[in-house]
Amino acid sequence: MTGIMAQGAARAKGLERAIVAIYVLTASLSLWGAAALADNQPPGAPLAPALSLLDDSAESETLELAQAAATPAPEGAPAQPAPAEAAPPPAAWADTLTVGGHLEAGITGNPDSPANTRNFGRLFDDHANVPVLNQLWGYIQRPLDPKATGWDFGFNVEALFGTDARFLHLYDQLNHAIRSDYQIALYQAYAIVHVPLDTISTDVQVGVYGSPLGYEQADPTANSGYSFYSHSYISNFGVPSQHTGFLTTTHATDSLDVVFGLDTGANAWLGSSGGGLNNDTWLHGTGGFVAKPSDSLTLTALTHIGPESPKRTLGPLADSALTYFNDAFLTWQATKELAFASEVDYVHNNAVRASAYGASGYVSYAFYDWLSAGARGEIFRDNNGAFVASFKNPFDFINSERGLPTSPGGVAGGGRTTYGELTLGVNIKPLTAAKITPPKPLVDLLIRPEIRVDESLNGTKPFVTGTQGHQVTLAADFVLPFAF
Repeated sequence: MTGIMAQGAARAKGLERAIVAIYVLTASLSLWGAAALADNQPPGAPLAPALSLLDDSAESETLELAQAAATPAPEGAPAQPAPAEAAPPPAAWADTLTVGGHLEAGITGNPDSPANTRNFGRLFDDHANVPVLNQLWGYIQRPLDPKATGWDFGFNVEALFGTDARFLHLYDQLNHAIRSDYQIALYQAYAIVHVPLDTISTDVQVGVYGSPLGYEQADPTANSGYSFYSHSYISNFGVPSQHTGFLTTTHATDSLDVVFGLDTGANAWLGSSGGGLNNDTWLHGTGGFVAKPSDSLTLTALTHIGPESPKRTLGPLADSALTYFNDAFLTWQATKELAFASEVDYVHNNAVRASAYGASGYVSYAFYDWLSAGARGEIFRDNNGAFVASFKNPFDFINSERGLPTSPGGVAGGGRTTYGELTLGVNIKPLTAAKITPPKPLVDLLIRPEIRVDESLNGTKPFVTGTQGHQVTLAADFVLPFAF
């Protein structure tokens, strides 16, 4: 009973305040209208009815306020603040669409000139002493508004042409469309929606998307901060490339995102993939988190589990033999110029009882806005010789993953080997250094020279067509972004 009386008193008090507010607003409007009518009266005319309701003091006060407003401020007096401008209306949904891409080309020199013209243990920079067009990459996208508090919708479509497309195929999707080292691939095509909930929110993307596992990105413009032309062993052989399905990112707190998704497998499209890869019996899953305890520190830890082995080679065993990809990486922006990163990775295939694992570390320093230097060190163990390899002919990589026949001698493994690699490089933006604004649609130019040393740490000889235990490469590429 006491609570009900208190609520009634509160409501009465609120009603009283509302009536007072309405009264004040009505009186103000009446005064404003009366003053306007008075201004329109000819000299000597009687006051308008609205003004006649005012007493002498109210009329005098109104006239004094009007005179004060018309009188200029004395010299040296502080200026009156200008009236606040109305906030601009939010951009229309279609106005937030972006269209662009980049061109990447480079060359990797190998002084040992391997007979098969391939740098062992490499994917995207596997051609030795041959200039290549790595990527002609295009996108059209409408990203989510990062400040959205309500429902928001977007999408992303990305495709590429070049030598890198050989390693970015989904099974049964354009993977045999061009019989050449230069191929075409659909990298991403998904819709995404921001779903507001009571105290948290979730981003849900559905379609084809790049795997959230792995620190290094296939798109060189998507790598945050410093980036290398060559990729780590972990990036090449320890994590998936793409998935088809859905992925949710739940913003549990300001510093923690929880990631969960279901898909058709690592690098897999829909269906049975022509009887090759097993992706039609079990759903595959991704789970993990992204923690950001501070603005400068981010930890990402994710796992992907599912049967990935081809039925064509393993038969019924492929339905139950799981493959585990486990990856975690930490980034730390120590200062405005100095950044660190590290990554650990473990992958295991139950079907062939094979494992690989490794760790890498990164450091970079920005001397100027146009010049930065970086170093990467890595150790990666292929415990059964089932992961690290080189692929000579256009379809050898995709066919080996699907359990299809490869070209004679086209796939060369390194056996049970512990790999070590050290890469030193610089990132240069010459147009920024020269303060040159490129003509549209060009955005900028990035040049990435590097020197890399690979070594077998357990005495095997996987490099230079199986004749050496080490490999040295000198490489450089340029990345030319554009946007319309």
